[in-house]
Amino acid sequence: MTAGSGTGPRVLAVRNAPRSGPGRLSSWLAEDGIALVEVEGAAAPDRAEEFGAVILLGGGLLPDDDVRAPWLPAQRAFARRAVADGLPLLGICLGAQVLALAAGGTVRGSHGQAERGSCVVALRAEAATDPLFRALPRRFPVIQNHRDQITALPPGAVHLASSDACPVQAFRLGRRAWGVQFHPEADADRLARWDEAALADEGIDLAGLHARARTAEPASADAARRLVAAFATVVRDHAGSRTGQAARKYA
Repeated sequence: MTAGSGTGPRVLAVRNAPRSGPGRLSSWLAEDGIALVEVEGAAAPDRAEEFGAVILLGGGLLPDDDVRAPWLPAQRAFARRAVADGLPLLGICLGAQVLALAAGGTVRGSHGQAERGSCVVALRAEAATDPLFRALPRRFPVIQNHRDQITALPPGAVHLASSDACPVQAFRLGRRAWGVQFHPEADADRLARWDEAALADEGIDLAGLHARARTAEPASADAARRLVAAFATVVRDHAGSRTGQAARKYA
């Protein structure tokens, strides 16, 4: 495991692909008094009792691609337990799809229009009272990099945001589990490391994609920072409630 700086509650970040790390989440959570502990998907623990929350990161996989990623069944079970236990969870891109599939939703590979680079996401009315999304603008740019989509949300999920190309951009399950199809951890300069040849095969000019993302970066970073700060508040509040319950138990 790789531990980041910060004090207070610890958040477990599960990395599903070598190039899909937590990015700016580490420094932002540290600013909010929370340490991020990173672990590879294959080495993730079965339970997270010692952590105050979990983040499931992205990767170029489908959430049931168990042959290429044999740790995914355990990750889906982990996500179900987190929802049932009320453990704060944030699933990003593949992580959101893992959460949706684990709870009974549907994910389709190579479905619809791929989203690459800076794209605009719009909040739905349900976001107005959501702990993570209520402080965000009604429309804001985000970094996207996916061609697979959640096509049906799990029973009981609250649909929070959408885009023109991908109707399910954000949702909440239970009290404290969220999935986002976009990448709050990635800044515009992450695009400089993308595969230029692969994008060219899709008819996409990486230089132009990067330039547009850099133009949108101030608004994108502001929205992502608000989202992460709100998640940090949920994590701290949950940690405080657990501490209070333990104190009452032994009083």
